[in-house]
Amino acid sequence: MVNIALVGLPGSGKSTVGRHLARKLGLAFVDSDIRIEQRLGCAIREFFEREGEQRFRDIESEEIDALTRLENTVLSTGGGSVLREENRQRLSQRCQVVYLRSSPEEVYRRLRHDRNRPLLQVADPLAKLRELYSERDPLYRATAHFVIETGRPSVPTLVNMIAMQLELGGLVQRDPDH
Repeated sequence: MVNIALVGLPGSGKSTVGRHLARKLGLAFVDSDIRIEQRLGCAIREFFEREGEQRFRDIESEEIDALTRLENTVLSTGGGSVLREENRQRLSQRCQVVYLRSSPEEVYRRLRHDRNRPLLQVADPLAKLRELYSERDPLYRATAHFVIETGRPSVPTLVNMIAMQLELGGLVQRDPDH
């Protein structure tokens, strides 16, 4: 049984890389944000504004607890999932955690035209990303078993880098097709 969780800043590629990694390894893929939105019946941003961050984080923790108990899964987590100690412990104890490390500047470059991310609908989105990075980078590092620098590699390159780390660690079998 192998469970892999991806952590990192919003926009670091967790969902996209996670989907491709799951396909490559023959595992199921789950996006915690999508699961939470299905449970809430509305967008996370809408719930966040209506109920507040604390209530959202409570629900997120319940989902992280449930999702980290699944078997043979690649889990893409929300960018703030590491803010709570209980989530960090569940992730690192139940999953092989991969931190997709992206600089605030990289994330900004990727997302500067994205109007669907509430995080970036502020006066200075780059400053907001830098603030999140300084707060969360130590938490991502403390939770992760592997740190992958996203830099400029393509999604397939990142997926291969992660798969190679997992293979070297004896956590997954070598893909005979590659």
